[in-house]
Amino acid sequence: MDVILFGPPGAGKGTQATAIATILGIPHISTGDIFRRHLKVGTELGQLARSFIDQGQLVPDEVVFKIVASRLESDDAEGGALFDGFPRTVPQARLLADWLKNRGRNLDATINLDVKDDVVVGRLSGRRTCLACGSTYHVQYNPPKSGNTCDRCGGDVVQRKDDAEATVKARIDTYHRETAPVLAWLKDNGRVDDVDAGQQIDRVQSNIRDILSNMEA
Repeated sequence: MDVILFGPPGAGKGTQATAIATILGIPHISTGDIFRRHLKVGTELGQLARSFIDQGQLVPDEVVFKIVASRLESDDAEGGALFDGFPRTVPQARLLADWLKNRGRNLDATINLDVKDDVVVGRLSGRRTCLACGSTYHVQYNPPKSGNTCDRCGGDVVQRKDDAEATVKARIDTYHRETAPVLAWLKDNGRVDDVDAGQQIDRVQSNIRDILSNMEA
């Protein structure tokens, strides 16, 4: 089964992705993780992507898809995959649909984590990250036990620049302008189920489980 997990930054895609992938028995494919791996190792595709990044240009959709496809060609993805952070543009969605169709597969479903902008701003602008080990906290829901000191390793816990409120709002604007149109394309070309991602994490997961169970029935 091939499933897209869709939603704005802060919707909880990363939190839900592991659970969904485990339920379906398919790999969780995160575009960000794949990109970082290619860039770090310096693969041919990574070097190609870097050539655009270093010039301040967006990596072309075709190159982005080739990087994703390199992961899809792994043995563990033969039976399907959960896509997190991809596709981000309509051309990427078309490339993915065509790639799957040529292999006798389809985009079986898209789970859209729907959440209000003000909820996203609250979630992300309140997030804090340990500089040493990467552990994450939230000033309201999960603060460090002792000031700005990481509970796990004792490192400094800070707000990342991309979690500043103004930056978060800019990211949301970018999402509505550039990425949200992909959802319209997916609705026109397959099944999309909306889930209220403003609920508690366990409730969101329960809704997703219900959707997947109905699909398999």
